[in-house]
Amino acid sequence: MSKAKEVISIKDLHVNYDGFTVLDGINLSVYENDFLGVIGPNGGGKTTLLKVMLGLVKPSRGEVNIMGRPPDEARNYMGYVPQFSLHEHDFPINVWDVVILGRLSRKKWFEGFDKKDEKAAERALEVVNMSDLKDRQIDKLSMGQRQRVFIARALVSEPKILLLDEPTASVDEPMQADIYEFLKSMKDKITVVLVSHDVGVISSCVDKIACLNCQFFYHGNKEISQEVLEATYKCQVDLIGHGVPHRIMRRHQ
Repeated sequence: MSKAKEVISIKDLHVNYDGFTVLDGINLSVYENDFLGVIGPNGGGKTTLLKVMLGLVKPSRGEVNIMGRPPDEARNYMGYVPQFSLHEHDFPINVWDVVILGRLSRKKWFEGFDKKDEKAAERALEVVNMSDLKDRQIDKLSMGQRQRVFIARALVSEPKILLLDEPTASVDEPMQADIYEFLKSMKDKITVVLVSHDVGVISSCVDKIACLNCQFFYHGNKEISQEVLEATYKCQVDLIGHGVPHRIMRRHQ
């Protein structure tokens, strides 16, 4: 059996903002078709880690390679679903336009969309089961439907790696389950890195979990001890489930 291809390599990564250390000595390898969940408290550096991968944040020290290239040369390999809030998307644009705009990274300046772009947009909408609503204005959709559209926008560029930052924020529980089931169905086709502050929502679908709070406290499969979680979250944690972290029960301070 051939060895899995490493698609993300991070070595001794340090990121500092205004004298504050946000990421401290991060080492991470992600392989082709991995489904990695990165968990940790708000402010623990999860979003910064994704932005480093995207080349949007420059490390203070360390080495980062995406598909064997520096991040700013590898953006075409990645699709990104950022965090969003309700007011950020109340504008008059329809589903089709939101998705096809994700092809801009493959276009030259002032180059219009062609049949290939349209086919890619159609496929992306089919994948997330939103084809029937392609003419609907984006702010007329439910939060869960919007998130499916934003995932389609990330997929339309046909990336090798999909990065998602809190993809079910503000989404109700039934739609959360639908989104995670969809992501599980993608893991044989694409490498997925998903970050969340909530242990429970991702533990059932990822293959590996990394616990991040400025430093990695754990990086491996998804069987995490209570001691590791408490070290990560800096508070007491109650776990429910069958040997898998399922929910944080107590409020963080």
